Amino acid sequence: MSAGLSDLAAHIASTMTNAIVRHDVPMGELTLVARAEHIVTVLTFLRDDPRCRFTTFVDLCGVDYPEREKRFDVVYHLLSMPLNQRIRIKVETDEDTAVPSVAGLFPCADWFEREAFDMYGIVFSNHPDLRRILTDYGFQGFPLRKDFPLTGTVEVRYDAEQQRVVYEPVKLQQAYRNFDFLSPWEGMTLPGDEKANG
Repeated sequence: MSAGLSDLAAHIASTMTNAIVRHDVPMGELTLVARAEHIVTVLTFLRDDPRCRFTTFVDLCGVDYPEREKRFDVVYHLLSMPLNQRIRIKVETDEDTAVPSVAGLFPCADWFEREAFDMYGIVFSNHPDLRRILTDYGFQGFPLRKDFPLTGTVEVRYDAEQQRVVYEPVKLQQAYRNFDFLSPWEGMTLPGDEKANG
């Protein structure tokens, strides 16, 4: 751990004793694991504390670990331009437990939270407009969950005859093929091969 990040981590952990579970510095960036119910308090502290000043909200994303009881991580990335440092904050949640929205603290988090909801089904409490943002309104399921079928279940297309969008069950146009994993070049004769044999 670099001395600067180590000092910053100690400062944050000592101030937010009930909210921070652990901290680490993988890949030269400070990562905090926080309790989900305290995320608004943690991000407010990181934004307003004079030793932190993480005033730029960079990103929020979801990660799916279906083997865990709390299968989702919600990962927040913040930037302190005055200190030229980045920080990553993770919270864990499950399919039923809502994570408090930080859109009131960082307005740009609004669409990031909607994306995490749309792609993973992660729910954010007190969000001003939590609805799908990337998929269609009638879409079923959450495409970035690891248990989502690879082909999906419904195909959406525009039907010119009906002059509207139609939903149909997915149909694979060709059967799955078995590959023998041999070189595709074996057994083929290419122009110029006769020169190698002569």
